[in-house]
Amino acid sequence: MKKYLSARRAQSIIEKFGRARVLVVGDLIMDHFIWGKVKRISPEAPVPVVEVTSESIMLGGAANVVNNIHSLGGRSLVTGVVGNDSDGKKLVASLKEKGIPADGIVTDRKRPTTIKTRIIAHHQQVVRFDREMRDKIDPEATDKVLKYIKKAVRAADIVVVSDYAKGLVTERLMDETNSFCRDIGRPVAIDPKVEHFDFYRGSTIVTPNNLEASQGSGIEITDDESLHRAGQALFRRLGCQALLVTRGENGMSLFEPGRETHIPTVAQEVFDVSSASDTVIGLALAPAPGQITGGGAGKLRAGVVVGKIGPQRSPRLSSSRRPNRT
Repeated sequence: MKKYLSARRAQSIIEKFGRARVLVVGDLIMDHFIWGKVKRISPEAPVPVVEVTSESIMLGGAANVVNNIHSLGGRSLVTGVVGNDSDGKKLVASLKEKGIPADGIVTDRKRPTTIKTRIIAHHQQVVRFDREMRDKIDPEATDKVLKYIKKAVRAADIVVVSDYAKGLVTERLMDETNSFCRDIGRPVAIDPKVEHFDFYRGSTIVTPNNLEASQGSGIEITDDESLHRAGQALFRRLGCQALLVTRGENGMSLFEPGRETHIPTVAQEVFDVSSASDTVIGLALAPAPGQITGGGAGKLRAGVVVGKIGPQRSPRLSSSRRPNRT
């Protein structure tokens, strides 16, 4: 049976965001944007020539989740891995400048900091190129991340795992994180990658988007009936307490034992969203994490929208929409 949430209830949830204490675990990324204009095609090849007008470096991946939570008034901690390079140093410095603790950031000399460079012309992305290493982080770095999680989680209400498949999230990391958090009564929320679905078994809530839910369940979601079948199949596979399928302009659908709740959204014209799902889960559930199930779907109504290309320094509250994460 589907249930709906009132606007008044959603607003009351938003007002509690400032009480949130969120530990973010995930792949730390730097987002590099090159902005310019296109006036001609290259004589060397049939490609546009971008005349660069400006550049910007912003926090990306799990680091952007932390930034969003901080910007919306929540308190956040973060752990992940960066390289011993200038991009890693910039990421740590940026967190510190915002007053976000960076003592959970682990430096790995064997790998670079992940950086995604996007070339934007006339508000359209022309091309993106990534500098990264997607191999699993080494056991020593994993040990340091887990040690920080076990220390920091006691000061948090909820753990949000922001998985971009850049090497941090492994079966071992998830098994130990879920086990420890279960022992001390902290929920674990996952913004997932399809190839890691089996790592998330036993987590509190997993939040795939529509495409990820289709791929993970093996059922193409085209209507309410296929959504129901896909959600139930994936819910059983993951063995979590709740499954939240984010569906763009169609809102979100929450699957819990014995119930399904549809959470509508307000249509927006949005170029791009960055880490909206991760941010919403952390902020909405942290003030009362024990209410994820048993009617707690209302906490997921509020969302974060980014109204321009790229991560924002100060995201605004509105609907919950998110793109495929790569």
